[in-house]
Amino acid sequence: MNVEVLVQNMSQDIYEKLRGSVETGKWLDGSPLTEQQKETCIQAVMLYQSKVLKSEQHMTVGANGEIVHKSRDAFKKELAQQSFDNQTIARFKQDDI
Repeated sequence: MNVEVLVQNMSQDIYEKLRGSVETGKWLDGSPLTEQQKETCIQAVMLYQSKVLKSEQHMTVGANGEIVHKSRDAFKKELAQQSFDNQTIARFKQDDI
């Protein structure tokens, strides 16, 4: 099976379930992942993050498979822009409160 096709057809829900299983070491029903299952799930999660998500996290896997590190300043600046770009903020003068 082509990995690219697999990742492009993976839903956000499946990605989140796989990521949760990798984080906890257990499937949703509570049964533990085998080492092979854990390795496969980690690879699928990393591929999904690099190919589908345009992740804004501090450290991610880029589309070329390389680990991408953002500087602390770049990460803070990006987070600050996101929070103001997508939300309306109520502003008050001191006398208004």
